[in-house]
Amino acid sequence: MFPAFAYVRPQGLQDAVDRLSRDHAHVHAGGTDLLGCLRDEVFPVQTLVSLSGVEGLDGIKGRSDGGLTIGAMTTLTTIAEHAEVNRLYPGLAQAAAAVGSPQLRNQGTLGGNLCQKPRCWYYRGDFHCLRKGGDHCYAVAGENQYHCIMGGEGCYIVHPSDTASALVSLDAEVQVVGPKGSRRIPVSELHMRPAQDPTRETVLADGEVIVQVNLPGPPSGLYSAYRKIRTRRSWDFAIAGCALALAMDGDTVRDCRVVLSAAAPVPWRSSETEHAIRGRPLDASAIQEAREAVVANAAPMTKNGYKLPLFKGMIEEELHRAAAAAVPG
Repeated sequence: MFPAFAYVRPQGLQDAVDRLSRDHAHVHAGGTDLLGCLRDEVFPVQTLVSLSGVEGLDGIKGRSDGGLTIGAMTTLTTIAEHAEVNRLYPGLAQAAAAVGSPQLRNQGTLGGNLCQKPRCWYYRGDFHCLRKGGDHCYAVAGENQYHCIMGGEGCYIVHPSDTASALVSLDAEVQVVGPKGSRRIPVSELHMRPAQDPTRETVLADGEVIVQVNLPGPPSGLYSAYRKIRTRRSWDFAIAGCALALAMDGDTVRDCRVVLSAAAPVPWRSSETEHAIRGRPLDASAIQEAREAVVANAAPMTKNGYKLPLFKGMIEEELHRAAAAAVPG
């Protein structure tokens, strides 16, 4: 059963911000995650504020620095199929294409994918868990096979977004509008770790809404890719994933960002993996070191230790693919 709520279509962005600033108001973008949250009564709601009629929140445009700006209401299908996204940032296109089913990608938006709620069955179920304001995480002594192996800090969800990891790897930022005006937030700082506040997923304040995502011009020699492992190929959320953004000089990694999905409560940048390959050719030795480094600081729970070999094998395979694509210097 859905709770009773009012549904409004604001006349413009400022009207939307004003309405979202009120108690128990929630934004409605594509609605693919929101409807499930309403059905499961994940949070109280009095008003849904639709962004579908607000102009200027969708579409993909070039930037003066050679990058792209993507409106928050742009669908995942549009991103996955866009020629310039595929040319400049194939990792982002692959991440968008990996989300859900074709029907969900046709409806789901980039902003919504960044801000979706965790899929933890305790949070979505009838449990007053830490994320709902309770005093403990039920996953610690419960069914935790899909929970995190890094960064739990009291709450052991995994962040469900594929595009978030890709955007962190590409050094993207979101532009946000709210009651206090506009601000920009690196996507790497958008999501909130449980140690900061286990009841929140993002740093967005009440009334703030993401309006666009800014991607800087790609560095020379950029190789980007996204890999997702799931139990059912076309439908499920990741049980392991990674986004690579490698700035290559020939076959040598000049600089890199490696961001893991389904490993932690936030998109998890693996500095250990980056250290293993930065400044080195992607040869067998570097790849083997990266394979071990990716889980060096992992702390698996009672039922999700299987994720360790998954992440190790995935990183190994993806770095071999990157090496095969490199042009020798």
